[in-house]
Amino acid sequence: MKCYMTENTDGRPSTFSKKVQIINELGLHARAAAIIAKKARTATSNIWIVKENEMANAASIIDILTLECTKGSWITIKSEDPADHHVLLDILESVQSGFGE
Repeated sequence: MKCYMTENTDGRPSTFSKKVQIINELGLHARAAAIIAKKARTATSNIWIVKENEMANAASIIDILTLECTKGSWITIKSEDPADHHVLLDILESVQSGFGE
């Protein structure tokens, strides 16, 4: 899975991101948000979920729910640290599988 990387002014990676569509019928509801938050808490730095112009800390169930991501919504998942790339991919896999629903 290809993720996009942005760089700081000194050429070091600043974030890795991937855009993904919510496919499960209930969208990002409480159980799905809890799955994401649990995975995001294993990261060494912040993982973010962006929908349109709003950004939420992926480690916070409440923050995720405030984005109101229904089925068909497009979100971008970002990691601040390249070392957390595996966490980003794990979250993406959950979203793309519809959280097993």
